[in-house]
Amino acid sequence: MSGVLGKSRKMICSLLSQAPVSPAYYYRSSPSIYKPKPSNRFSWGFLAPIPSPAIRVFCSKPGEVGGLMASSVQNQGSISYLTQREAAEVDETLMGPLGFSVDQLMELAGLSVATSIAEVYKPSEYNRILAICGPGNNGGDGLVAARHLYHFGYKPFVCYPKRTQKPLYSGLVTQLESLSIPFLSVDELPMDLSKDFDIQVDAMFGFSFHGAPRPPFDDLIKKLINLHYYEQAQRKSPVIVSVDIPSGWHVEEGDVGGDGIKPDMLVSLTAPKLCAKKFSGPHHFLGGRFVPPAIAEKYKLQLPQYPGMSMCVRIGKPPQIDISALRENYISPEFLEEQVEADPLDQFRKWFDDAMAANLKEPNAMALSTTGKDGKPHGSEKRALRAPAPNAILNKIWELFKLWLNFLKNFAFPSTKYDIHACYLR
Repeated sequence: MSGVLGKSRKMICSLLSQAPVSPAYYYRSSPSIYKPKPSNRFSWGFLAPIPSPAIRVFCSKPGEVGGLMASSVQNQGSISYLTQREAAEVDETLMGPLGFSVDQLMELAGLSVATSIAEVYKPSEYNRILAICGPGNNGGDGLVAARHLYHFGYKPFVCYPKRTQKPLYSGLVTQLESLSIPFLSVDELPMDLSKDFDIQVDAMFGFSFHGAPRPPFDDLIKKLINLHYYEQAQRKSPVIVSVDIPSGWHVEEGDVGGDGIKPDMLVSLTAPKLCAKKFSGPHHFLGGRFVPPAIAEKYKLQLPQYPGMSMCVRIGKPPQIDISALRENYISPEFLEEQVEADPLDQFRKWFDDAMAANLKEPNAMALSTTGKDGKPHGSEKRALRAPAPNAILNKIWELFKLWLNFLKNFAFPSTKYDIHACYLR
């Protein structure tokens, strides 16, 4: 974690804040600094001089884009899209001869929305979520999603300006109130929603909506549109997630005027509607895992396979990450040569503690390797690390590090002097 270049030293660490795979710690030994201590269990004779003593570390936060729940990616060209009429017929068939109830479909749809959000936006970074819910089924999906997001560890807020007194919706409101989820009026919302919320869930209108939005939803749509203008001043871009149809879009023709909501994520339900072809955001998911074969055959639906037990599946390729744009640097406090620990593992532990104090996320995987003076590798090993706390992970690293190098020295290559030793974490 430090470049040892003279009598006075500073630790320099490069941080990749969301890189899927990036270097973490690179360690090279130097006996001109480290004096090996005798051990009854392990021999440290492998810590031999190298021509240019150096100790370097690159620290990174593990990537959090893309998880296990919706790992399957489907080509958009092979997916079926429904017209407005077909979407209505599918719903009628589901709730008619096939025996589904509206509350059952709403629960599954809302769960799909919540799991899609959790796939991309982790609660540690996008915690505050505002669900803007309309008076119909699309709004009910938003209410259900808010409840599931609460249980997923987010902090949801709900704006539900046009409530219906139907028992189904009253029950959803009661469920949210029992969790102490705040309900906000339109007047209580800030002009710039991104100041108070990390994610805005657009659950105002679905595929059955016709005409121009009326108050107060016209103003709410404008607030979402205006997020684009606030984005330049924000360190973290505001996120809009639209449920099935971006509110204000034509169900089949999309954003006709070009000045509508530009969602970052679209969660299509049952099957994508034609307007989804005009969606240009980075994250398109399909949810509503309840389409029976009879409907798929009737409408010749080509729908993606849901992976495992997932309630959502990504459509299209995930966005590419520009790793260079994610890089951040920090410099540790200065330390002197006489402050270096005699045992390299003690020093390595200190550097690890410095990284933890800098709010770096604990590693979850590691690789160890050694080379000789010729630079050729002798062997390497990769291990997955899973532990409930940073200290437990740290101790596991020491255990694997010592066992592996001891194995190489005493069993695999007993006659070889190890001059370079690398430990890679991510």
